[in-house]
Amino acid sequence: MDRRAFITTLAGGLLAAPVAVEGQPAAKPHRIGYLGNSDTGPAVPLRDAFVDELRRQDWIEGRNIVIEYRWARGRPERFPELASELVRLNVEVIFAGSGPAARAARQVTERIPIVMTATADPVKFGLANSFAHPGGNVTGVALPIIDWGKWLEFAREAVPGASRVAVIANPENPTYADYVAQNEAAAQRLTLRLQLLPVARWEELSAAFAAMKQERASALVVGPDALYSPRMKEVIDQAFANGLPVIAAVPQAADVGALITYGPDYRHMWLRAATYVDKILKGAKPADLPIEQPNKFELVINLKTAKALGLTIPPSLLQRADQVIE
Repeated sequence: MDRRAFITTLAGGLLAAPVAVEGQPAAKPHRIGYLGNSDTGPAVPLRDAFVDELRRQDWIEGRNIVIEYRWARGRPERFPELASELVRLNVEVIFAGSGPAARAARQVTERIPIVMTATADPVKFGLANSFAHPGGNVTGVALPIIDWGKWLEFAREAVPGASRVAVIANPENPTYADYVAQNEAAAQRLTLRLQLLPVARWEELSAAFAAMKQERASALVVGPDALYSPRMKEVIDQAFANGLPVIAAVPQAADVGALITYGPDYRHMWLRAATYVDKILKGAKPADLPIEQPNKFELVINLKTAKALGLTIPPSLLQRADQVIE
């Protein structure tokens, strides 16, 4: 090759190189499905915690990930339909923000990885082979093992003279039988009269409050359930109108007027779930990721609510609180 031909060839290669680089398609963003109960109220900071943790792992919405949000909005029966939509979108991983959401996602796909959170006993209810070795396409963060009668203890301690405590429970929740049994055992141990009210539809709540009023309940316990949590403020407002203090399982319920809340740190569970999504997007298989169970519980007491209801919280209970709302 002579000198002129060499220069021409070199120049042509240098000019062509940038065009080839610019012409390369951008990497396709990963698509995540988010199957949640609600996009309002206490659910908002949980969603934000999830997204923030993904960002800390360098997963940025609009840049290298797309999050497809689907909300049941207080209607858990919609989860199968919403999960099917995410499957049709061919998402790479589904985040399920409750037990009903996780079970619905598992019913519609055994292929797409599912990261659950706030799910009671995933082994007992068929979502995983074991906590250490899930073995299928579901992993994540389970609800910690807890005596579900614990909330009755707080009702008895916080409400002087409490004799009858109402408990609403969703009979369509797979944990219903266990929940009922543990509440009955706790009521017997505490010499409380238990008024257990099954509420499977939001429209049944008014009749439940009428029954509480008729039986002169002293307090209302609201356990963890995807039906109640998204509209907790409405439950508390109705209870307040009937002069009933609410003891709830979700710590965020204290921010909207519950007298006492006792339960795991839900924000921490959402943060941990995001780390599972990160690992799966980087190639890990859900079958190989052990399921976590948080071991920290938070006791929150709302003194503003206590004052409005004319209640005085015993100092011994206040001393055990992780947070007191004044």
